[in-house]
Amino acid sequence: ILASNLGMEDMEGPEYGKPDFVLLDQLTMEDFMKNLQLRFEKNRIYTYIGEVLVSVNPYQELPLYGPEAIARYQGRELYERPPHLYAVANAAYKAMKRRSRDTCIVISGESGAGKTEASKHIMQYIAAVTNPSRRAEVERVKDILLNSTCVLEAFGNARTNRNHNSSRFGKYMDINFDFKGDPVGGHIHSYLLEKSRVLKQHVGERNFHAFYQLLRGSEEQKLQEMHLERNPALYNFTRQGAGLNMGVHNVMDSDEKSHRAVTEAMAVIGFSSEEVASVHRILAAILHMGNIEFVETEENGLQKGGLAVAEAALVDHVAELTATPRDLVLRSLLARTVASGGRELIEKGHTVAEASYARDACAKAVYQRLFEWVVDRINSIMEARDRDPRRDGKDTVIGVLDIYGFEVLPVNSFEQFCINYCNEKLQQLFVQLILKQEQEEYEREGIAWQSVEYFNNATIVELVERPHRGILAILDEACSTAGPVTDRIFLQTLDTHHRHHPHYSSRQLCPTDKTMEFGRDFRIKHYAGDVTYSVERFIDKNRDFLFQDFKRLLYNSADPILRAMWPDGQQDITEVTKRPLTAGTLFKNSMVALVENLASKEPFYVRCIKPNEDKVPGRLDEDHCRHQVAYLGLLENVRVRRAGFASRQPYPRFLLRYKMTCEYTWPNHLLGSDRAAVSALLEQHGLQGDVAFGHSKLFIRSPRTLVTLEQSRARLIPIIVLLLQKAWRGTLARWRCRRLKAIYTIMRWFRRHKVRAHLAELQQRFQAARHPPLYGRDIVWPPPPAVLQPFQDTCHALFCRWRARQLVKNIPPSDMAQIKAKVAAMGALQGLRQDWGCQRAWARDYLSSGTDNPTGARLFAERLKALREKDGFGAVLFSSHVRKVNRFRKSRDRALLFTDRHLYKLDPGRQYRVMRAVPLEAVTRLSVTSGRDQLVVLHARNQDDLVVCLHRSQPTLDNRIGELVGILAAHCQGEGRNLEVHVSDCIPVSQRGARRLVSVETRPEQPEPDFCCSHGAFTLLWPSP
Repeated sequence: ILASNLGMEDMEGPEYGKPDFVLLDQLTMEDFMKNLQLRFEKNRIYTYIGEVLVSVNPYQELPLYGPEAIARYQGRELYERPPHLYAVANAAYKAMKRRSRDTCIVISGESGAGKTEASKHIMQYIAAVTNPSRRAEVERVKDILLNSTCVLEAFGNARTNRNHNSSRFGKYMDINFDFKGDPVGGHIHSYLLEKSRVLKQHVGERNFHAFYQLLRGSEEQKLQEMHLERNPALYNFTRQGAGLNMGVHNVMDSDEKSHRAVTEAMAVIGFSSEEVASVHRILAAILHMGNIEFVETEENGLQKGGLAVAEAALVDHVAELTATPRDLVLRSLLARTVASGGRELIEKGHTVAEASYARDACAKAVYQRLFEWVVDRINSIMEARDRDPRRDGKDTVIGVLDIYGFEVLPVNSFEQFCINYCNEKLQQLFVQLILKQEQEEYEREGIAWQSVEYFNNATIVELVERPHRGILAILDEACSTAGPVTDRIFLQTLDTHHRHHPHYSSRQLCPTDKTMEFGRDFRIKHYAGDVTYSVERFIDKNRDFLFQDFKRLLYNSADPILRAMWPDGQQDITEVTKRPLTAGTLFKNSMVALVENLASKEPFYVRCIKPNEDKVPGRLDEDHCRHQVAYLGLLENVRVRRAGFASRQPYPRFLLRYKMTCEYTWPNHLLGSDRAAVSALLEQHGLQGDVAFGHSKLFIRSPRTLVTLEQSRARLIPIIVLLLQKAWRGTLARWRCRRLKAIYTIMRWFRRHKVRAHLAELQQRFQAARHPPLYGRDIVWPPPPAVLQPFQDTCHALFCRWRARQLVKNIPPSDMAQIKAKVAAMGALQGLRQDWGCQRAWARDYLSSGTDNPTGARLFAERLKALREKDGFGAVLFSSHVRKVNRFRKSRDRALLFTDRHLYKLDPGRQYRVMRAVPLEAVTRLSVTSGRDQLVVLHARNQDDLVVCLHRSQPTLDNRIGELVGILAAHCQGEGRNLEVHVSDCIPVSQRGARRLVSVETRPEQPEPDFCCSHGAFTLLWPSP
């Protein structure tokens, strides 16, 4: 907690030197180097020059990064913490978010100075401080931004003598942010991949990392499928760097681990497994292509001698890996097809040299197209999705430039020439923005200023890119001239045009300079030092020519990914097209566009310094660093910052941002001019001594003045926001209130209309409801409005009661008891039994009926009279013959008599003698089945369950179960008690403590219902109708 509250003064004591070179007491090269050396020895690798950060590569891991360090710099001003990359990233992010301006971070320095690592830390900081709400889409973009660096390093970086992870291409990344400051997309621009490295590398250097990662990191089965061996020394393109590793700081930083990391990063970005496999096959094809050798065949008989491939299996491997026909691959390697003037196609065979050239050109072109496809694929996944400026607001951008540094190799060719031209352009931008434009602005605004002398490299840039006379223009002319134009002739042309140029020389112009060779070398005096270039293959590399046969071959590949890399292969060979732009012109155009893009943004600079040539940690070579400080113009930069002002803003914009901090300017000033208002504001804060007033701008000398104003503004903004929110919320509330009143009025009148219309519809439909015999049964109720749904439910219930009343009024009183019993049966059975005798008349006392009991009716009448005299019951509820089964598994014919007091079991064979009498109130439950059978189980308290089947009815098998259930249920309801009725096809019974199950089985051959017992369970055998 204490460390997080410490400012730069507390954490940067005098023992660490000056944290800002502007604070040096004496500004000389010796003092500058002494401060740089002291801070480097104390592991203070970062130092400011105003807002420019100077970074020295430590060549070792230092505890300067991570979440805790990010938290210390997040939201802080540039001078509140010690110099750090995080501070520059935070300043660029705050400028973008606070002023809605596009910003860029330009990282420059020579190869091995730490530019790529600096860009990684900047990306990590931006990813860490954004998206606090953890939105999924923003997290997706952040993952792509962080993982894209790993993938691009694998395909675009290589080990060189100056840097173990040297960027062999230039990279500029735009990151798009929404109005909340969260990344929503991005785009990567790549520049001039050094594709000649695919073919050949200097001693001590390697090919691109991707080749070694593929060989050393792939599984054995995968290597066998691609016909590869794990040893890179077996392949011409990787033999030079076979014994070297890509790591320098950590021995575990191996190709195997890097391969796994790159594969995982590609998966996180969004590459499909098919795409990753296709990329690996293309890399393998390039390796096999490099091993193809050509031999001349001797004359044989009438056949002339020709050209052949020394090892035919390699052609098979290339054809398989590129998904192209073998014969077409072989034909493309050994010959090329040209169109004559009459559009006639002629096949011209290659010499060994021409075939080797074609093979190498194809390998370079395939790798370049692969690299460009990877970049385009990342861009397509990373682009902002569904962004509408009218809805989401304008996106702002932070650009991060990580481009190759200034290079001086033992042999410098076309690639080094383009790389150093790029650095000249960036230095020119730095000079224009930091030095030249700043001094010109002071003079234009009338600010007292002491002019600072600096080296302007515009003349060097003009030497390279001047139309018609520049080196690139002369090179293009040599490429387009018909006839044999050699590199030597190109050099002679350069000597002719630039013999008097102060920054150009050659051996022809300086015969005494033996460091250059006649007819081969020329020298340019760059801002970073003299570089001697060899013109060998300048014309060839600038043409960047590839035979159309290879383009058509790869365009017709069965691999859709490889096919997509070669859209120009669909062009017909006889088609006449414009001459394509040369590699140099394309690079020059891209550099012009890059500089224009950077100039349109608010720049932040990181100037990287390489401490020694041996990549040794803890050692700073003073002469080497002094040279870099000189050509980077850091001393001139310090002089400009010491004499100049840290910030400048037009008066209206300054007032717009800070007017709330002064009572004379808030909300609008009444002074004579904006300049007077700004003066009053600064006087109130006591800051008038740290500023200068220009004609149209205010110049602020110290960043602390801006920090003070920002802090005052930050304290007032919440109060102003609350005031605005209160006013706006009141306006919204009043608007909503008026809108709601209008809505409620419309709703009220509309409801009235719907209610009236619905009631009129009901009245019309129910006009005939009083007419018998249906009483409106077939009337369809119209769907009501939602507000009338409860009303209609009530009306429907009332209508049903009214209609029931009308129907009941017409029923004779003698039938009312039967109707009540049927209603009770319907309620008790709850629809679980479909057929329960509802349609017939219920006679109740079937034993007294001459139809059902012709032989025993008289005997039953006598027994009934005796029982009435004995027990004094009031009425017979139900009587019927039954078939019963007892606990001894014996079935007998019996009769049941239900009175309003008792349940009697009678023996019809013995003049209906009473065998058992149970009080009716003891019967608590009835169990029946869901079928047509007449099984019923009577459950009584403290009694065995009685299992019977109603039978001997007229007509035969008449359905009387519903009648029994309904009569007993209605009787119990009348007495105020509940009778449980269970409907189940498997009924449990209890007889003297033994529990059994009773079920029904239908049999067509069964003459009469009867019980059988099996495995302790009762089964009623019911005749099938």
